[in-house]
Amino acid sequence: MNVTVVLLSHSAAVARGVADLAGQMAPSATVVPVGGTPDGRLGTDADALESAVREAVSSGAEVALLVDLGSAVLTAKTVLADLDDEPVVLVDAPFLEGAVAAVVTASTGAGLAEVVAQAELARDLRKT
Repeated sequence: MNVTVVLLSHSAAVARGVADLAGQMAPSATVVPVGGTPDGRLGTDADALESAVREAVSSGAEVALLVDLGSAVLTAKTVLADLDDEPVVLVDAPFLEGAVAAVVTASTGAGLAEVVAQAELARDLRKT
């Protein structure tokens, strides 16, 4: 089963930018950016997130979901509560680094558990 990486950000531009960066590193992976509110402001849209996740799952994919800031976690958890028994994992990883790791790992054909594990390892990447 393939893994789709869904990126939930408070900003549509940030979600698209991170998806573009990660996608350029692994063009065969599926990355879905979800960002901002329906009227273009900063915020998160639970309906857009649910739609993205349901579309991925209905296409046969498992979903690794990464979020940017605290209230995005609340949005994600609210949506996931309505998606009982769906193959979706909220990943505890930094948004950019975790997204890159998840997308690159997903592009290798790895399963959801491995995609999540690699994304979560990004939490410990040192920059000095």
